[in-house]
Amino acid sequence: MVIEPRQSVSILHAGLAPIWAILVSMIICAALINWAGAPVFEAYGLLVKGAFGSAFAIKETLTRSIPLIFTGLAVSVAFRAKFYNIGAEGQLYAGALAATFFGTGLVTMPAPLMIPFLVIVGALAGGALLIVPVLLKTHLKVDEVVTTLLLNFVVLLMVSYLIEGPWKDPMSLGWPQAASIIDEGVLPTLMAKGRLHLGLIIALIMAVLVWLMMRYTVQGYEIRAVGHNAKAAEFSGVRVNRTVIMTAMISGGLAGMAGVSETAGLKGYLTLDLSPGFGYTGIAVAMLAQLNPLAVIPAAVFLSAVYVGSDAMSRAVNIPTYIADVLVGVSVLAVLCSVMFSQYRIRWSK
Repeated sequence: MVIEPRQSVSILHAGLAPIWAILVSMIICAALINWAGAPVFEAYGLLVKGAFGSAFAIKETLTRSIPLIFTGLAVSVAFRAKFYNIGAEGQLYAGALAATFFGTGLVTMPAPLMIPFLVIVGALAGGALLIVPVLLKTHLKVDEVVTTLLLNFVVLLMVSYLIEGPWKDPMSLGWPQAASIIDEGVLPTLMAKGRLHLGLIIALIMAVLVWLMMRYTVQGYEIRAVGHNAKAAEFSGVRVNRTVIMTAMISGGLAGMAGVSETAGLKGYLTLDLSPGFGYTGIAVAMLAQLNPLAVIPAAVFLSAVYVGSDAMSRAVNIPTYIADVLVGVSVLAVLCSVMFSQYRIRWSK
């Protein structure tokens, strides 16, 4: 048996890879649902109904997808340059910290200025958190997987200290949370009777901008060139270290925006449970999207629907909500295998 690269990969074959992966993951999880003693088709029907069965459900699914779009974009940009940023969770909280620091009364402006200001400072904070890991990678060849992952815990401990100490809201009745974002900095809701907010529009705009950058700009070409072959890119005149640093700043900035959207848009204040793992799920989003910024949007909505719908499914047929995590994990593994077989083929030899 020999695994050899395909001479060419059709667009249809590459596009169907994530669809096949999702179908395979649903078949595998169907066995687990059946093992739990629940009817498979009814369970999946309840999952879809819980995510899209009403206007409220659709709004909740879209609301849950906002931070996943941001973190999915952050991971997709970084992975394109083979900078393996596993720290989107920490960068999300860095953006939330910046939004809390500036948005709770330190700076006061009208809403049309205050909201962009908070988004910008959140992006800068997320990017700044990656300065040390990217410099360690470019100058000392330190593995960024380790440094970005460990920084997640550093930032979470800092958040815990601040909301339990100097930033604790005296009006929170003892709950560990920071003061609320001022009204001028709160992202307005898009629809009545729902939590869907302006962060969705910002996320969609950023997805389009990232796609345009990656496809039509010199910077996007350099990012892709470094990701394909750093030595060849350097030989052709691309400044590899500068490109990797720029990529890291963009990636961290996008993840920081996720923290702003959750702090100023959904909750209105900073808490330690602001993110149930959006930074890590962003890796799954990026992999399902095959690092395509536009494909990040449906991938984020799909995973958001899985998480939102699994709650309804769990309540109705008594299935643990952890089935959603299994479905997401199996989907990522399946899409990796699917992408591999779209680019390579197995040739049986005597």
